[in-house]
Amino acid sequence: MNKIKVVHILNSVGGVDVSLRIILKNIDNQNFENVVIHGLEDTNTEFKDKDGKIIKEYKIPIQRNISPLKDSSSISKAIKILRKEKPDIIHAHSAKGGIIAKIATTFLKIPVLHTPQAYSFMSGQSKIKKTIFLSIEKMFVGPNNKILASSTSEQNRAINEVGYPIEQALLFNNSIKPISTIQSLSIDKTWPDNYICSVGRPSYQKNIELMLDVLNKIRKSISDIHLVLMGVGFHSPNLETVKKKIRVLNLESNITLLEWTTREDIFNIIKKSQLYLTTARYEGLPYAVIESLALSKPIVATDADGNRDLVIDNFNGRLIFNEDVKELSQSVVGIINSEEQKQMFSINSLKMFNENFNIINNIGNLENIYRNNVKLKK
Repeated sequence: MNKIKVVHILNSVGGVDVSLRIILKNIDNQNFENVVIHGLEDTNTEFKDKDGKIIKEYKIPIQRNISPLKDSSSISKAIKILRKEKPDIIHAHSAKGGIIAKIATTFLKIPVLHTPQAYSFMSGQSKIKKTIFLSIEKMFVGPNNKILASSTSEQNRAINEVGYPIEQALLFNNSIKPISTIQSLSIDKTWPDNYICSVGRPSYQKNIELMLDVLNKIRKSISDIHLVLMGVGFHSPNLETVKKKIRVLNLESNITLLEWTTREDIFNIIKKSQLYLTTARYEGLPYAVIESLALSKPIVATDADGNRDLVIDNFNGRLIFNEDVKELSQSVVGIINSEEQKQMFSINSLKMFNENFNIINNIGNLENIYRNNVKLKK
């Protein structure tokens, strides 16, 4: 039997890059052939399959921001590659990958599955911007493409706001392998032993400014509270604002900013923390929170898309509505001060991971989705 050929189109950065690499390292390479089309400058790390073999890749000028010239070039180059590769199906990741794939398929009639990993219109900081981005998503709803949502929240957005029919809005939860070993840190540890942690680039989406307000409030109850914030280096448009706020609130001794470190270091830091904190405005299905589940961590989170798919209030952490600084800070303090609550949330986080977000259990679901939606070659 011929392998099903899947071409992935994306700007391969952040969680989008993580998602694709996890898929490629776990999918059955005896029955599926994968090809990757990604940006010129997004990653220099080769893509590999589950046997460690290098996967064919093409680079085109895909970038995060809208650029008529580069976007037109990307579409033209993608169409040429797709005509050459003749895939059975396209899996587009991220907003830009989705648009390129959906335009290309109007010419080539190849089925497209689109995983937004947090819809672009959620990032609109003004009503006008949000309306424009949402209109673009609505424009490309068509019979030859389906949403393959990374979370139930994202699936609901696709149906209720973008306008996909229910039968064209599929679900495959972001998932990871169980984290069985914790490696030693590859960097110097400059923070105290008792700390909380988070992963999030300073940006509108991650809302680190709110996290600083929460940290400042916690400090009134726990004076030596310390936050280790990871991932502040790449594409951090609000970094200077965040650094200024740290100075204004006099939080320099209560926070460590890590620009970049390895994924293994992140696991180590999460595992040894008191809890994981996220103040995001929206997510697809955040890998750092999934990793926190796998590492048996209590989680305090804003009630936002993606977060609410991973945190059940008073089961494996606290889910706080409406960016409430007081509620968020009291929740962190309550967990730190209660070993019984911390233990219960820890046990339930791992249970939730094993039942819903383990890639070893879930990869077969994705393989079946590919099989059920392919355009078989004649």
